[in-house]
Amino acid sequence: MEDSIRDASLSAVKVASEIAYSYVSEVRNQRLFPDASALSGLQHFDQPLPAAGTDSQQVLEQLHTYGSPATVATTGGRYFGLVVGGSTPAAMGANIITSAWDQIALMESSSPIANQLEKIAGRWVLELLDLPSEAFVGFVTGTTMAHVSALAAARHYLCQKQGYDLAEQGLHNAPELKVVLSEEVHISVLKALRLLGFGRSQFIFVPCDLQGRIIESAVPEFSDNMILVLQAGNVNSGSSDNFHTLIPKAKKAGCWVHVDGAFGLWARASREKSALVAGIEAADSWAVDAHKWLNTPYDCGMCIVRHKQVLREVMTTSAAYVETQEMWQAKDMLPEFSRRARAVEVWAAIAELGSQGIEALVDRCCLYTKMFAEGLELLGFDVLNDVVLNQVVACLPDIHLQRAMLHKVQQSGECWFGQTTWQGQEAIRLSVSSWATTEDDIQRSLKAISAAIDEIQQQAI
Repeated sequence: MEDSIRDASLSAVKVASEIAYSYVSEVRNQRLFPDASALSGLQHFDQPLPAAGTDSQQVLEQLHTYGSPATVATTGGRYFGLVVGGSTPAAMGANIITSAWDQIALMESSSPIANQLEKIAGRWVLELLDLPSEAFVGFVTGTTMAHVSALAAARHYLCQKQGYDLAEQGLHNAPELKVVLSEEVHISVLKALRLLGFGRSQFIFVPCDLQGRIIESAVPEFSDNMILVLQAGNVNSGSSDNFHTLIPKAKKAGCWVHVDGAFGLWARASREKSALVAGIEAADSWAVDAHKWLNTPYDCGMCIVRHKQVLREVMTTSAAYVETQEMWQAKDMLPEFSRRARAVEVWAAIAELGSQGIEALVDRCCLYTKMFAEGLELLGFDVLNDVVLNQVVACLPDIHLQRAMLHKVQQSGECWFGQTTWQGQEAIRLSVSSWATTEDDIQRSLKAISAAIDEIQQQAI
C-alpha cells in the first residue's frame, strides 16, 4: 500500500514536471491570448460529475491538452495588461517545490521552514523598501487582504486612542471614523473598507491633479478620528501622492496613514526612482504585492504594519490545539488560518535577484516603458500621462481607429494590453512589469500596433 501511494505521487510529479517544462519552453512562442479554437477546447472540461476516478496521468494530460492553450501568456514578455510580472525562474521553481512540500504556514510547529522563510523574507523586504525595521510583514493573498488587515489595525488603533474597546464592545457604538481618500483610489481599497463595515458617508474623497495625485490644497483638516489612504503608483499613470508633506501633517493631527503601494512601492528598490516615493517610510502601514513587480507567482501580497502589537490585538486567535509561546506567529497576525507557504517564493525571488537585480528589474521596466511611449507617439498616439514609472496611457485622435486597433492587436496574439478611461477619455493602458520583457518585445509589440493601424486604414480606403 505504501509503495503504491509513493509511486502514484512520484508518477504525478514526473508528468506534471514534464508538462510544466513543455509549457515554459514554448510560452514565448505562443499567442498572448488564446484563439477561438483554444477557447472552444475548454468545453472538454464541462462533463457530468464523475462517479469513478480517473488515473492521475490522464487528469494532468487533459489539463495540458485543453488547459495550456487556453492560458494567457503572462509568463512571456509581451503581456502588458494587468500590472503583473511573470514568475522569475527561482520563484516558479519554489512554487513547484512548495506544492510538493504542502506546508501549512500557520505557526512554527506546523511548518518550521515556512515560519523561518517568512521571517527572513519579511526582513529582506523591509530592507529593500527601506521601511521601518520594527514593522511586521505578513504574507497574504494580495493587496486587497493587505488593505483589510492594515485598515482593521488602523480602526482598532484610533478607537483605542479614544478609549473605546472595539474587541469588547463591537462596532455598534464605536466612535465615528472618517477615511480620507484620493478620487483616484484603487477599487481594492474601497472593497477592503466595505468588508470592514465602513460606509460611503465616512469617506472624504479628495480631487486629484492631471497625473492622479492628491491635490494638497483640497485635503480637509486632519483630526485624530481619520485614516488617510495615500497611493504609491496610480494604476493608470504610475504617479504617486506627495508623501513627504502629506504624511507629517496627518501624523501631527493623530491620523493613521495607510499606503496603497501594490506596485509603486517597489520604486523604493531603485535609487533612480526612489525619489518618487520619498517620505513614504513615515506611514503607519503599507500594502504591496510580490506577484507584481517582484515577479512571484500568484497569489502573494504583503501587509506591512509599523504597530505590530495593534495588528496582533485585532487578528490574534486562541484555541487549545494551536497554543504557542512565540509572540508573532502568522495565525495571530493575519486573517487566514489555513495559509499556504507563499513567503517561500518571495524568499526565492529575492535570493535569486538580490537587491541589485531587483533594482535593475525596476529600472529596466521603466526604460522599456519610455520606449513604448516614444514609439506610440511616432505612430500618432497622444501619451496622456507623464511616464514616470512603468505605466503608459495613450490614445489615438480617432477613437474608432483606436478601438479597432485594440481589437485587432488582441486578436493577433502578438501582445496584449487593454483599455482604460483616464481623465474622462477612453484610452489604452500598457504596464511593463515582467522580468522576461526585452527591448525586442517592445519593438515587436509596436510593430503589431503599427501593422494593425495600417491594415485598418487600408481597409477603409
